[in-house]
Amino acid sequence: MQDIKSLTLEELINEMKRLGERPFRAKQMYQWMHTRLARSFGDMTDLSLSFREKCAEEYTFTALKLVKTQESALDGTRKYLFELSDGKRIESVWMKYRHGNSVCISSQAGCRMGCAFCASTIGGLERSLTPSEMLDQVYAITLLTGERVSNVVVMGMGEPLDNYDNLLRFITLLTDENGLHISQRNITVSTCGLAPEIRRLADEKLQITLALSLHAPEDAKRKKLMPVANKYSISEVMEACAWYFGQTKRRITFEYSLIKDVNDSKEDAKMLAGLAKKQNCHVNLIPVNPVNERSFVQSDTKTLTAFKKILEDCGVNVTVRREMGRDIDGACGQLRRRYSEE
Repeated sequence: MQDIKSLTLEELINEMKRLGERPFRAKQMYQWMHTRLARSFGDMTDLSLSFREKCAEEYTFTALKLVKTQESALDGTRKYLFELSDGKRIESVWMKYRHGNSVCISSQAGCRMGCAFCASTIGGLERSLTPSEMLDQVYAITLLTGERVSNVVVMGMGEPLDNYDNLLRFITLLTDENGLHISQRNITVSTCGLAPEIRRLADEKLQITLALSLHAPEDAKRKKLMPVANKYSISEVMEACAWYFGQTKRRITFEYSLIKDVNDSKEDAKMLAGLAKKQNCHVNLIPVNPVNERSFVQSDTKTLTAFKKILEDCGVNVTVRREMGRDIDGACGQLRRRYSEE
């Protein structure tokens, strides 16, 4: 059956015509799904029972099932474990900032990129998420918290650009003026560096922020941390990033997880500065999240401060990411993995 929550309004109008319904019916349903955040056809109480029953026979209706919630006693960050209709599980995170509420969503169940410091990739990729499964993470959290989401980060489980078409449709639906109408400028998409897809995304000329998970300033070291580096060199990825800025005029964020005695030396900082100075970018330094199955340890405060100063002295725009939810399963994929083991 067709996934009704992944349809655009125009597609939904055509579907209603096919069913012999008038176009206004599509607008009613679209509003129920994307602004009133209905959890089933049964919630659409101003539609006739016979019509709702007909829709239930024709379409699937995505509504994620909440499995577990963790809330940080430190800052109120909440981590949610959701179950999909086929039993697979994904994670989402709700973070409260002064400037508004941010939700970090997953784009895949599992991941096939194999980054050495990430819990999401342990066990590999189970499958990519549909547009509605990505959307419903935002919708479900909006209902659970009772608060509006102002920023969405596609930086949870999975590689978003490995689910390109569904990601694009998700962005279209999320930013639609007939739905939640979240600004493209308030959406960030992370990638481990799929150079062709970065170029493809650039040509869409969207106004979203692209975040590149860099994590090493040269190829040999990056290959040890991120298998994708065996396919796309740093120079290829940097060229794709330059193309992205050229097409969109949107500054790119370089995500850099600092790992003790792995990528946190002064030489690493100088090489990173050399890369960053050639791009219109912002560097986000991240104390690496410890993962049980990995031996990586955070760089100490002195090393982090020295690393940041080298970048600043080279004229690079740099910040250290504020650590949220450190007293809960912080690393991406950890809650899902621990729940499965239990």
